[in-house]
Order: sequence, then C-alpha cells, then structure tokens
Amino acid sequence: MTSQSPRLRAMFCDHLSIMRGKYLPASKMKDDESRFARPTFSVHYDKDLLIEAPGTMCLEGIPDMALRWRADEIRAGWEPNTKVVTGDLYGGDGTPLPMCPRGALKRAVSAWEAIGLTPKVGIELEAYAFVRNDDGQIVPYDTPGGVVYGTGNFTDPRRFTDAIWNKSQEIGLPLDLITAEYDTPQYEFTLTFDSAVQHVDTVVLFRQMAREIALDHGIILTFLPKPIAGKGGSGLHVNLSFTDHNGANALVKGDVGDPNNLSDLARGCIAGWMHHHKGMAGLMAPNALSYARLQPASLSGFWCNWGGDNRNVTVRVSAEGGKKARLEHRMADAAANPYTTVATVLQAALLGVQNQYPLQPLETGDGFTHNDAPHGVAASLSEALDDLQADTALSNAVGAGLVENHLYMKRAEVDKTAALKGDALRDWYIWYV
Repeated sequence: MTSQSPRLRAMFCDHLSIMRGKYLPASKMKDDESRFARPTFSVHYDKDLLIEAPGTMCLEGIPDMALRWRADEIRAGWEPNTKVVTGDLYGGDGTPLPMCPRGALKRAVSAWEAIGLTPKVGIELEAYAFVRNDDGQIVPYDTPGGVVYGTGNFTDPRRFTDAIWNKSQEIGLPLDLITAEYDTPQYEFTLTFDSAVQHVDTVVLFRQMAREIALDHGIILTFLPKPIAGKGGSGLHVNLSFTDHNGANALVKGDVGDPNNLSDLARGCIAGWMHHHKGMAGLMAPNALSYARLQPASLSGFWCNWGGDNRNVTVRVSAEGGKKARLEHRMADAAANPYTTVATVLQAALLGVQNQYPLQPLETGDGFTHNDAPHGVAASLSEALDDLQADTALSNAVGAGLVENHLYMKRAEVDKTAALKGDALRDWYIWYV
C-alpha cells in the first residue's frame, strides 16, 4: 500500500543493530521527538519476554525514552512520500540514555575534537543474499556466473543491486561502489567518506534500505558474519583519518602511506588498537556467528597485528598516502552496530594516543602463519565478553552504561543460541541482521 500524504520515518539503531522506529505525520518534520518504551533495550532477537537488562527499568513500570532529532538531519527516504531521520535517545529525566549507540559515537567524536582533531570515517559493508526455495527453506541466492569483482546479471540475475544503486542515487545516499565478493552470493557496498556521525547515519539508513529493496526482489540480504559455513565472512571495515583545524589530513607524514614512516598520531592509534584488541572484539564482533568468521588466516582481523598494504592484518595502513592517508580496522563484522563499532575504534585509538602505549613491530610475514604469533581474539562470543568486561579502560571510554547492557544482553544471547547449529543458528538471526 502506497502512502499518499507526506510522512516521517523516525528511527534509531538499537543494541542488537536493529533499526526501530515509527511513521509520523509531516507535522513532525522539524526539531522534535517521539517516545518509545525504554525496555526496548531489554528485547532480544527471539522477542522473548523482557529481560531485566541493566539500564532498561523494565521492572520499574516500563517507562519512556525519547528519540530526538533535528530538522536539518531529515533526509529523503526510499519509500513513497516518506522522509527519514535518525536521532539521539534520552531518558525520562531528559539526560542522554546511557545505552544509546549514537550517543556513544558522539562522545567519542567530542573527545577527539577536544584535542583539535575531527574524525573522518568510511565504512565498507559485506552481505550475503538468500532466497526461499519452493519448500520455504532459506537457501543461498543462485548466481551461477558470479566471480569476485563481478558485475551484471551473471552476478545478480534478479538485478536487486541495480535497484539499490538507483534508489541510492535518487535519494542522495552517497554510495561509492557495489561489487561481488570472492564467495558467491556475497556483495560489497562502500559508502563515501564523511564526518563520523554523518557517515554512520548514512550507513545505518543505507543498510536498512538495501535489505528492504532486496526483499522487494525476493532476496533476503543479511549482514551476518558467517551465514554459510565454508565460505568467507562478512566484515565491516572502518577506514579512519582525522582533519586538523586547517582541514588537513592529520595522519600525513611524508608523501606516501609508508608503514615504516608513520606519524605519531597514526602510531598512537594503532598502538591503542593493539593494546585493546581482545576487548574490542566483545563490542565489534557481538554475534554467535562472529567467531566462525574470526579465525586465523581468514583476512578477518583475528590476529593482534598491523601492517602496510596487507589484507591479512587487523590494521592496514593505506598505501595511497598523502591527502588520502588512512588507517583501516578490519575486525568488526557487518552485524555489529555501526555506531558502537566506530565509537569503539575511536576510543581505543584515543587511549593509545593519550597513554602512549608502545607499538609492536609491524607484520612482515604473509599473515597466514606465525612462528612467534601475536595473540588473537577469543574463540567464542562468551570468552570475548569476558575480555571486554576485563578491559575497564575501554569499557569506560565507550560508555559504562552501554557496555553493561551489552554484556548482559549478549550473555543471554550465548545461552539462547547454545543449542543451535548450522542453518538453525543462521535462521535465528537472519531476518533481523
């Protein structure tokens, strides 16, 4: 059914990386707010009864929280006569909601701005496509001629990616590329570099739009980290740089992206990521399938290592250098909340700069094998959550309230998924991620 009168779709990205929201009348297209139940942050993928998660007040009357937005953040939507907006969450007393992922990112950006630097971010998303077969089972989308860097109808017979591209151009979502990945039917979507909050707003809206347009074409597009055993995982790669008060790229030292000639800022960021490697995984790989993706020799960010133009390290120094100098963090998976992920990357980097952690030597091997291996991430979500809880410096920097809620809800997820294997585990998540 097509809406005939203008409306606003106001949304926020929750603790599970699910977009929640409401359709509202055109009269709300101004600086405004809408109320939601605060214990939304107690709800899990299986819609089980409300869980008594920290900060949610689900046993204290199920009170309201407010989603607030600015009129200048409202943008064109992908549905007829509908504009979209994301915003910040506040408690009933008017203070910022501790669990709000967008609020965590804003705090991280403000911390960097306090030392005169503005984070710039570019995110690469990967996703797999599935369909329902005649028996109603969820199976991989058939792309018989699909190849890495494939384009056209051999890669996408139903042309759902064309529809995503066309709608992105129509509504002004800055999409840089769509291509096929090494394993079929997997696709990569890259969004244009921008200031951190603006870019992540674009990413969460794009991700929702892409899944909805795909579904219109009979495609279940999922950002799960490892939906097909034996095939590659889906990552969320965070490319990061900073501008100084003159608008120059603050990472630059010299004219090339030489990992042996890094600026002090770049060295500090990388040292922070190496120091907090294990704790970061608990926030950036927050899914029972995440640790099937995060494995040695999988180009996934498993090892605590860094290097130059090497896709088998966790932190990759771009070879472009100059104005395009950037650092790429490759651990996060595409099911992670993008606000929380970028906040974690920024805060861990800032801890490295502020605390002047020593920087380990760069990776000189092939990244597939190690004789004196750096440590990797945990072997499971449960262990990664323990690592996160133990990293109090990182937890406090990202936001103690957000991390406390995250640990509680994700440990519940560990219990809920413990007996699920293979397709059953995939299907527990697939409609939501």
